[in-house]
Amino acid sequence: MGAITFILPFIVLITVVVFIHEYGHYYFAKKYGVGVTDFSIGFGKEIFGFNDKSGTRWKFCMIPLGGYVKFFGDRNVFSQAEQEELLKEYNKEDQKKLFVVKPIYQRSLIVAAGPFANFLLAILIFTFIYMFAGKDFTPAKIDEVQKDSPAFVAGLKKDDVIHSINNNKVKSIMDVSTYINASTSEEINLRVIRNDNELEFFIKPETITEKDSLDNEIKKKVLGIKIVPLYNEFNNEKLGPAKAIYYAVKETWFVTTSSLDYIFSLFVGKGDTSQLGGPIKIAKITGQVAQYGLIAFLSITAYISISLGLINLFPIPMLDGGHLMFYAFEKVLGRPLTQKTQEGFFRIGLFLLFSLMFFTTFNDLKDIGLF
Repeated sequence: MGAITFILPFIVLITVVVFIHEYGHYYFAKKYGVGVTDFSIGFGKEIFGFNDKSGTRWKFCMIPLGGYVKFFGDRNVFSQAEQEELLKEYNKEDQKKLFVVKPIYQRSLIVAAGPFANFLLAILIFTFIYMFAGKDFTPAKIDEVQKDSPAFVAGLKKDDVIHSINNNKVKSIMDVSTYINASTSEEINLRVIRNDNELEFFIKPETITEKDSLDNEIKKKVLGIKIVPLYNEFNNEKLGPAKAIYYAVKETWFVTTSSLDYIFSLFVGKGDTSQLGGPIKIAKITGQVAQYGLIAFLSITAYISISLGLINLFPIPMLDGGHLMFYAFEKVLGRPLTQKTQEGFFRIGLFLLFSLMFFTTFNDLKDIGLF
C-alpha cells in the first residue's frame, strides 16, 4: 500500500474528529460570551486561514495531528492574584469576554463540550449507518465445537444458540467475536439456549496470534467454536430513526465501557500493551479500512471519535479532563489552586503524555517492522 493511500484517509478522518471536538468548545464558548481568537486544525505553521466577523482566526496548520481553540486572554495556569492582575489589562467590555472570569459551571461546560461532541458524532454516524446501510440481527448458532478446546471442556455443544456473553445480549452473529475479545476478565460468561432451556457456562479462552481481515497481526481470544447463522441466512435490517438512535447510543456506550475496561486492565498489568497504537497505526488502519468503502470508513471514524472523546476526559493536566479536575478543586476550595500547584500538575501531565506518545510510537514502528 502506497503512503498516499493511507495518509489522505487519515488526514480526512483526523480533520473531521478534531474539528467536531474543537467546535464543541467553540460553540459553548460563544454561547457564554467568551471571546475566541483562534480555531486551529493542526499545529505549527499556518497553511491557510481566514478571519470571521467576530475576529476569530480559522486556520489549517502544517501538522494535522490535533487542533485547538484559543480563548481571549486565555492562560493555562493562573492563580487568584494573577487573575486579578489579568483583569486590570482589559476594559470592562473586554473583561466580559475573558474565559477565566466565567462561572465554574460555564467553564466546565465549555471544556466538556469537546469530548461530548465526539460522542455525539459517533452516535450520529452509527445512526446514519443503521438507517441507510442497516444493522445485522442474525442469531448465532454453534455449528462445531473443536475437540479439547475451552468450549468443549466447558460443555458447549453443536446447535447451541448463543444468548449472551458477559451479560451482553447477542443480537447479531458479529457480536460473538466482539464481546469475547472485548472481555478483560480471565473467564467468559456465556449463556446459550439448548432445547428451549437457558444454560450458563464460564469458559477460559485461549489467546492466539493471527492476521485479521486487514492483514494486521492481532492477539485474539478463541473458545474453539464455529458459528453459523441460526436459519442459514443473514438478517440485515434498515432501522427507523428512533430505533437507529437507540442502537447507536448502545454501541457508543459499549465501545466506551469496553475501552475503560481495557485501560483499567493495563493499569493492573493484565492488558495487552502490544495492541496500543499511535498516529502511524491509526493511519495504516484508516487507509486499509477506507478501501472497503464509505460505510467502513464512517465506522472507523466513529470509533476514533469515541477514543478521542474518552481520552480527553481523563483527569490529566493538559487534557480537557485535567481542566475539569482543576475546576472541581476550585469548587471545593472556593478558589483556584495556586500557580505553583497547577504548574506541578502540568509537569506530571506532560510527562505522562510524552511517555504515552513514546510507547505508542515504539509500538507503531515495531508494527511496520522497524524494530
